[in-house]
Amino acid sequence: MSLSDRCIITCAVSGAVANKQQCEGIPYTPEEYAKEVRRARDAGASMVHIHAREPNGAPTVAPEHYRAITQAVLAETPDIIINYSTGWVGLPMSERVGHISTLKPEIGALNMGSMNYAKYSEKRKGFVFSFVFENSFEDVTFLLERMNEAGVKPECECFDVGHVESAEPLVDLGVLTPPIQFSLIHGVLGGIRATARNLAHMASVVPAGSTWGVIAVSREQWMMAAAAAALGGNVRVGFEDNFYLPSGHMASSNGELVEAAAQIVKLQGREVAEPAGARALLSLPPEPDRSAVMKSPAGI
Repeated sequence: MSLSDRCIITCAVSGAVANKQQCEGIPYTPEEYAKEVRRARDAGASMVHIHAREPNGAPTVAPEHYRAITQAVLAETPDIIINYSTGWVGLPMSERVGHISTLKPEIGALNMGSMNYAKYSEKRKGFVFSFVFENSFEDVTFLLERMNEAGVKPECECFDVGHVESAEPLVDLGVLTPPIQFSLIHGVLGGIRATARNLAHMASVVPAGSTWGVIAVSREQWMMAAAAAALGGNVRVGFEDNFYLPSGHMASSNGELVEAAAQIVKLQGREVAEPAGARALLSLPPEPDRSAVMKSPAGI
């Protein structure tokens, strides 16, 4: 198959919200992250998206926790592409990007616009949660400047069509450089609904020459994964987005979710990308520089 026939599967192994009471397989410790990423890699993932946790499960942006997790992951799975989150509410922008500036992963997630972010319960006739996820152009530009300084490729996370089109002025400013990697997020209340028709439209406004993939939450993930694979996009799965297999049974590991995604990709007549092929598709250097993350912290 040609390079364009390959599909990148990303595994978002933990997220920052769910816990072991909801899903036992969610990792907290570096050792647990390493085992989950190994399972995902064996099943076909070529990239891992990391939200760091403290060993007690509390979410954190502290570089020392990202370092410990990443070192454990790379000891077990040295060829995996490392992707860090910057999504957070209520933190100064410098803290949201500090772990990326310090540790220099290959890719850093970049939320491309502000939005209402909520979950609604029809049964309760009320919102389970509701807040404004603020990402102004000034904040997005700040994150891009820090990523550029660190040599990190941004992953432009877009919750609606306008977020994709917001890339244009950033390219004109010179802070965002094509080819761009877009993640098209569907199924969050306040953003675009998870339908194949919506995905086709959203993908149609991605600039020529750029790459895109789908992130869909809850069990709609599987229909959207199939749609993305059929349309030529990439796919993300993992416990951050969804706990359940297409059968409706809860997955015991991230590896089971990746295995299901790989089967869907192959049913669309495409090949699951290995890390080397994924790096070529994403215009990343073939040999990542791990020196920043592999350093021991100061004083140790």
